[in-house]
Amino acid sequence: MSKTITKDAKYFEGVGRRKTAVARVRIYPLSGDSSRVIINDKDAEKFFPVFKMRVAALSPLKVFGEKSRPEVSVSVRGGGMSGQADAVTLGLARAIVKFNPDFRPTLKAAGYLSRDERTVERKKYGLRKARRAPQWKKR
Repeated sequence: MSKTITKDAKYFEGVGRRKTAVARVRIYPLSGDSSRVIINDKDAEKFFPVFKMRVAALSPLKVFGEKSRPEVSVSVRGGGMSGQADAVTLGLARAIVKFNPDFRPTLKAAGYLSRDERTVERKKYGLRKARRAPQWKKR
């Protein structure tokens, strides 16, 4: 592979959140021919083994085309696989906009810059779940 991503290199950062997952995405300007996506110190293929999740998480990179993709480093915590994939998507889109503001209309039209704020509703006392009441018995 190409050189490792160094901590002192210049980068553009974006934070994405979904459900309880938080992703901190850093985009490093391309230094060589190859571009990599590292998520929690693993390749994207290893971190998201489900193809659908991997494609959803890395879909904002399509604005760069095949040749000029930058190196991406992601730190994601909390939530499950789906929430983490969506958090990476939002963080990646926000970092791309900081990297090059000309991509904003394209990412906005594709819906990558909007935060999905739906979270799990809290459980209420006297109920079994958030809205599920205990079974009613007449006798």
